[in-house]
Amino acid sequence: MGPTASGKTAVAVALARRLPVEIVSVDSSLVYRHMNIGTAKPDAETLKAAPHHLIDLVEPYEAYSAGRFRDDALTVMREITERGRIPLLVGGTMLYFKALREGLAELPRADPALRLVIDNMAAERGWPALHEELGRVDPETAARLSPNDAQRIQRALEVYYLTERPLSALLKKPKYVYFPYRPIAVALVPGDRERLHKRIADRFEAMLEQGLIGEVRWLRRHYALDLSMPSMRCVGYRQVWKYLEGEYTLEVMRERAVAATRQLAKRQLTWLRAMKDVTEFDCFAERVAEEVLAYLEAVIDAPGEQGHR
Repeated sequence: MGPTASGKTAVAVALARRLPVEIVSVDSSLVYRHMNIGTAKPDAETLKAAPHHLIDLVEPYEAYSAGRFRDDALTVMREITERGRIPLLVGGTMLYFKALREGLAELPRADPALRLVIDNMAAERGWPALHEELGRVDPETAARLSPNDAQRIQRALEVYYLTERPLSALLKKPKYVYFPYRPIAVALVPGDRERLHKRIADRFEAMLEQGLIGEVRWLRRHYALDLSMPSMRCVGYRQVWKYLEGEYTLEVMRERAVAATRQLAKRQLTWLRAMKDVTEFDCFAERVAEEVLAYLEAVIDAPGEQGHR
């Protein structure tokens, strides 16, 4: 695990050369086909050397949930272990890790017709008005949401309309957890936060040089997309979209994309700090892959709990 730009893929590929592992992506942006540059998707050479499971699963106009990830990951992990190998889960989508290990509350599936009704209500009255309505039926959920958080307000109202129960109450119900594995949790974290910020800025500049703007143009031309879709809310894509719409200059787009990526890294590190039994390594250590490998070789067959800071 680790924040964006911490070098997770490089370490994972190094481990795959030495251990009987298969890489399982835990990344909510790598699931989208044709979104390669802005997601820092491993290139063909990397994928040939170390194939990744759970990338390129859906089209950019489709949604992909933590629940679907959990089902897909458990299926792939079972197949890997049946081959006598070890699943190596790699990524920075902390909600997916949490869903996999701790399970998810039982909530109704999305209802496209009902979502369209809610969207039409929002078009007529605005999301702040729907946030007020949510406050009447589910004040606990409304209190933690911004009045303009369209996606979460929509989901909370959808759940209430489908079940006649507030989302906050359903989330408190006991969860059934099936996770028949002993996880060894390793995190790559920055010993120097400013150095991570520089790496983020340098990586986004490299993405622009590799053709990120052209990639977003191609996506807009080939798919009926808009900024409300999860794929276009990925950091980088949203900012380039606004540049193509003329809302941002090139320089403002750069600044906003880098700032959004830094905020993403901050949120990922917050998640990591709250997780138990995680062994941390400085992602800027000169021989970090070798350090992680040595640690795993020492504990992979050892009983008991691991984890230190």
